[in-house]
Amino acid sequence: MDKLTSMNVFVRVAKAGSFAGGARELDISRAMATKHIMQLESNLGSRLFNRTTRSLSLTDVGASYLERCQQVLQDVEEMEAAVTHLQTEPRGVLKISAPPVIGATHITWAIAEFLKTYPDLTVDLILQSTPGDMIDEGIDIAICLGNLDDTSMVARKIASSSMVVCGSPEYLARYGIPEKPEDLNQHSCLINWASAPRNKWHFKSPNGNATLVVTGRMQANVADALRVAAIEGMGLVMLASYVVSRDIEKGKLKPVLESYTLPPLDIHAVYPHRKYLSAKVRRFLEFLQEWLPPKVSMPSHDS
Repeated sequence: MDKLTSMNVFVRVAKAGSFAGGARELDISRAMATKHIMQLESNLGSRLFNRTTRSLSLTDVGASYLERCQQVLQDVEEMEAAVTHLQTEPRGVLKISAPPVIGATHITWAIAEFLKTYPDLTVDLILQSTPGDMIDEGIDIAICLGNLDDTSMVARKIASSSMVVCGSPEYLARYGIPEKPEDLNQHSCLINWASAPRNKWHFKSPNGNATLVVTGRMQANVADALRVAAIEGMGLVMLASYVVSRDIEKGKLKPVLESYTLPPLDIHAVYPHRKYLSAKVRRFLEFLQEWLPPKVSMPSHDS
């Protein structure tokens, strides 16, 4: 039996958690799927699954073999893509992960523009605060905000956005306008714990730098929730300018501490390390790196 086919069957069965589920995904019989797995186990001299009448789970050997199989199959796909039409024209499915706010506005608009050029391409957009396991979920590109944790993925900086501290006119009228960063100790601050460094706000000025550990009555992992809370007078918030610029224009929010500089929010595109990037990934990265920066750096936006 073809080993690559057997490895693909093994990966599908492992992901599905059953022989029947894996076989169904590949449109083969359960008996054929079982035969492929048994052949692999015979060649390896070890069991890949713990089997009972009710469950199927990977052995330690199976878990290790699964990781290797996924890498081998990915390498084969990349090798084939390097010598096929996939390397010249984007086609197939491009799976993108992005944070909810920038994903629902900017990234969605970018995708719409990109798809107009490539009719053979389909995009699956997943809005989530963190990209999760990109390999396991089959994500081609993840948009990440702020400082990146150590990762085995490749990160490409595609844009930066200035940060703004602001609050509603009602809140500022009631609690006062901070004149210097230290004044934030007397204010309720809304904390975005999905973006490092969470409750530490850094300020720069000609007179020196300041780092404040802020506290408040609300924190969230989505910027838009904090934007709404700030508009409703629940406290001061530090968010990217592209998130709050329209509210500032309309007078719903008012910037404070404008004589101080805040570290910008870096926006990265993260993708699995690959020697041969498929055309769909490569072209979208190039497009996004040109399209996004002016959109997130402008004081206001239309998208």
